Amino acid sequence: MGANVSPPNVVNISDLRTLAKQRLPRMVFDYIDSGADREQTLDQNCTAFKEVYFRPKCAVSIPECKLSISVLEQNFQLPFILAPVGSSRMFYPKGEVVAAREAGIAGTGYTLSTLSGCRLEDVKQATSCPAWYQLYLLGGRDVALKTIDRAKKAGFSALVVTIDTPVSGLRERDLRNGTKELLSMNPIKMLPHISQMLVKPCWLTQWFGDGGLMNFPNVELEDGPMGYTEIGPALEQSVVTWEDLKWIREAWGGKIIVKGIHIAEDARQAIDCGVDAVVVSNHGARQLDSVAPTISLLPEIVSAVNGKIDVLLDGGIRRGSDVVKALCLGAKGVLIGRAYAYGLAAGGGPGVARAIDILKTDIVRTMKLLGCDSVEKLNRSFITFPSEWEGL
Repeated sequence: MGANVSPPNVVNISDLRTLAKQRLPRMVFDYIDSGADREQTLDQNCTAFKEVYFRPKCAVSIPECKLSISVLEQNFQLPFILAPVGSSRMFYPKGEVVAAREAGIAGTGYTLSTLSGCRLEDVKQATSCPAWYQLYLLGGRDVALKTIDRAKKAGFSALVVTIDTPVSGLRERDLRNGTKELLSMNPIKMLPHISQMLVKPCWLTQWFGDGGLMNFPNVELEDGPMGYTEIGPALEQSVVTWEDLKWIREAWGGKIIVKGIHIAEDARQAIDCGVDAVVVSNHGARQLDSVAPTISLLPEIVSAVNGKIDVLLDGGIRRGSDVVKALCLGAKGVLIGRAYAYGLAAGGGPGVARAIDILKTDIVRTMKLLGCDSVEKLNRSFITFPSEWEGL
């Protein structure tokens, strides 16, 4: 069972984070919560939104607000889509299926990570809304081709190719928590760190009930699904290059999104490679620390793309007002990761639903106070932001 995620226990996303921290072992919570190195970018992804100020148009009656968006000619009832979050099954039993189902109920999309503990077919079946598949080239080209074919047959409507993981970022909290030792399943190595799991008996019971340490059923190697401890070495052997997009596009034959854009040059390169959308993303600040917060990069990328393809954003979104600010700066929509992951970890399906409802309610309230009745009408006239964000 999860925590009570209803008001007044949970008013904002931070409250869900607190409940997630109470329910999860330290190593699992820190997997969700941590960033790379000194976690500078992790902090700034959130705080940079404070540098954007609203310019409301007052004395305007807004009976209702239209929140629906169209991305890649796919319709969503909300201006945010659930981002790929790996290992969600560690947070809550059948985590990816649970989150996808709640996204569908809310009328929005779900993006499944390659590093999912649930079969992609089961996840797609859980939602009636569009679902996207996020692709790593784990196991090499042949393995990826098989996964692409499975995702196509299952009905995923876009492929999200992540380009910012040539190696795993250094997440120091994982090292301090003994994550590698705990995942080794070697009793001697686990012993110094096992207490953090034993003090969470409810989570531990559910985890074992869901099969314990998962593998990755969507990465089918010759000897079976990829194991959890194989991720690091596999990532280093599966770097995605612009050249790879050619065979990925040919194999997929549908809409492709490139995730991990930081600079205008890469945005233009993506367009030249024929992709349909980009995500301005620093991987939730989990890869290279000291990169700029994503919201500050958005104006430069929007300018570089110049309307040729859709631009999405993720990173640091904890309030509906953050979503509105991103839309004002030119994003077609946003992806939320930690915001719903905290909810999933705190209370399963009801926790995800509560996270979605918090953001939706925030967005409606913000737009009514701004004097804007549709997310399609949001633009820079509603905000001020630092001039240096304009980029080159």
